[in-house]
Amino acid sequence: MITRIREVRKARGLTLEQVGALCDPPTTAQTIGRLETGTRTVSVKWLNRIALALGVTTAELVALPGQADIPVAALLGPDGARAPTRPLAFPSSIASDGMVGVHVNASIGDYRSGDAIWCRRIAPDEFSGALNRDILCPRPAGRFLFGRLIGREGDRLQLLPLGSGARQLVLTDPPWAAVAVQLVRRL
Repeated sequence: MITRIREVRKARGLTLEQVGALCDPPTTAQTIGRLETGTRTVSVKWLNRIALALGVTTAELVALPGQADIPVAALLGPDGARAPTRPLAFPSSIASDGMVGVHVNASIGDYRSGDAIWCRRIAPDEFSGALNRDILCPRPAGRFLFGRLIGREGDRLQLLPLGSGARQLVLTDPPWAAVAVQLVRRL
């Protein structure tokens, strides 16, 4: 099995020591390094721990047969575009269980018409971890609310819709929500 632990870790800007500290339970930088390089066998348990520490899905840490990477040709910053100093690649996106999508029909807030927003479903006990993130919440009769989660008081969620000048909306006891985790935009 070929892993992408090193590529994902570097893309997140983390050191071996930081990843080891983020693991639950924490581990050493040496162990993470051995798992990255393949000198130690990577079990599913280790993949799950490291994926959780890096904030990615387990599937994003494994190179699958026939899966193509997208080579990074340039880095864009305030000084313009420049070539990377070492080879970089974007792994292909892989949907996981519990994902739902939002298609943007008309531009609103930070989103443009045609955008696809990938959202990860979360249970009510995970709502507080989604503060200051865009979320999708179900409402009765097949309706939804989408906006920035700005507060939580007991079973009430406070959402700020995306339109300018919009007023805060309060939703009581939604059975689930979905946090925006990836934006796919065609140019």
